[in-house]
Amino acid sequence: MFENLSERLERSFKILKGEGRISDINVAETLKDVRKALLEADVNYTLAKTFTDEVKQKALGQNVLTSVKPKEMFIKIVHDEMVRLMGSETAELQLKNRPAVILMSGLQGSGKTTFSGKLANWLKTQQHRKPLLVACDVYRPAAVNQLHVVGESIGVPVYSEEGSTNPVQIALNAVREAKLRDYNLVIVDTAGRLAVDEQMMQEISQLKEALNPDETLFVVDSMTGQDAVNTAKEFNDRLDFSGVVLTKLDGDARGGAALSIRAVVNKPIKFIGTGEKMEALDLFHPDRMANRILGMGDVVSLVERAQAVYDEQEARRLQKKIAKNKFDFNDFLTQINQIKKMGNIKDLAAMIPGVGKSIKDMDIQDDAFKSIEAIIYSMTPFERANPNAINQSRRMRIAKGSGTNIQEVNRLLKQFEQTRKMMKMVSDKHFGSAMKNMPKSMMDLNNIPLKP
Repeated sequence: MFENLSERLERSFKILKGEGRISDINVAETLKDVRKALLEADVNYTLAKTFTDEVKQKALGQNVLTSVKPKEMFIKIVHDEMVRLMGSETAELQLKNRPAVILMSGLQGSGKTTFSGKLANWLKTQQHRKPLLVACDVYRPAAVNQLHVVGESIGVPVYSEEGSTNPVQIALNAVREAKLRDYNLVIVDTAGRLAVDEQMMQEISQLKEALNPDETLFVVDSMTGQDAVNTAKEFNDRLDFSGVVLTKLDGDARGGAALSIRAVVNKPIKFIGTGEKMEALDLFHPDRMANRILGMGDVVSLVERAQAVYDEQEARRLQKKIAKNKFDFNDFLTQINQIKKMGNIKDLAAMIPGVGKSIKDMDIQDDAFKSIEAIIYSMTPFERANPNAINQSRRMRIAKGSGTNIQEVNRLLKQFEQTRKMMKMVSDKHFGSAMKNMPKSMMDLNNIPLKP
C-alpha cells in the first residue's frame, strides 16, 4: 500500500545535504517535497502541513552525532513524528465483561463481516477466547449466510434469528445465549449503508445503548482514501467509538487514511487487515507502520507471524529428521503450508529490511508455490519419503503428471537437496541447541519464481 509514499519520501531525503547540522537552508526543499509526498498519499492538507511544521521545528539546529549524516538524523525525526501522529503506542482491546461484547460499525463494503470473522479467529487462537458471532445485518441480501460461512470456516458458532428484523433484540438474545452456553466473547456484525444516513446512525446508536459494549470498532476500507477520514468523523460524532480498524491494507491505495484518521478523530487504530485469508489480521503498531512507510522493514511482525503458525512439537520432530538428514518432501509440503498461512509472499518479503525496495517492481504471485506443490503431489508416497530414489524415468513421469517439464522437476529436486544440506549444516554447526526453539524450515525466498 505505501510503496509510492515510501518511494517519494526516499527521494525527498536525498535532497537533504549539509555537514554537521540540519539548517533552515538544507531542510526547506526536503520538507516541501515531503509535504507533496504526503498530499499525494491522500493525507489531509492541514495535517500534512502540521506534520512538516513539527518536523522542521524539531530538526532545525539539531547537532548531528559523530558518523551520523544529516539525512539519517532527519529520517529519525520524521520517523518519530510519524509514530506520534499514528498514536505512539499499540492500543489493545479492553475486554473486561463476561461475556465481553464487541460492536462493529461502518459503511457497507468496508469489510465488517470478514473482519468480524478474522477478529473471532484471532481472539480464539491468540487469546484462547470462546467467541460467538452475531448476525445483526437484517437488510443486506445473504449477509446472514455470509457470516455463517465465515464462522464455519474458522470453527466459531454464529447466532442469527431467521425472519427477525429487529437487530437490537437479536443482539440482546445473543448475549443471553452466550451466557447460557458459557461463551466469553460476543462479536456483533451490524448493517451498513453505501453512505452515512440517519436510519443507520439511529440503529447503531440503539445497539450501542442496549449492549453497552466493551469495544465499539469502526471498520473502514483504507482504499477509500480521504473519504475514510470524513466518514470516521461522522461515525465518531454519533457513536464515540473506541477504536478504528483499517481493512484492505494489502491493496494499492495511497495509504493516507492510516496517517490521517488517528489525528482527525483522536481514536486509536487497533487492527489492520492485510489480506483476504482469515489469518490476515495484525494489531496496529505505529512504530512498525512508520518503519514500513520509511522502507525499514518490519522484522518483529514477520517473526510474530512465523510464531503464530509455529508448532513446537512439529519443530522437534523436524529437528530430529534434519539432524539425521531425513528431511523429505512430506516435511517440505508441511513447511510450504505454514509459509502460506503467514500471508502474501510479497508482503512477507517486504518486511525484511532492504528487501521492499528491491522487489517493488517484481510480480511475486501469491500462488508462487503452486507448481512446486503440483510436482510434489505427482510423486508417489514412496518418492516423497525417499527423494534420493527419484531417478530419470520417475522424473519424467512426475513432470507429465504435474503438467510441468523435466527441467522444472530437476530444478526443484536440486533446490530441495541444497535446502536439505543447508538445514543439516545449520543444525550441526551453527545454532546447536538454540535451534530447538526456532522454526528452521523457512524456504529460501530466492527460490520462489519471480516475474520482473
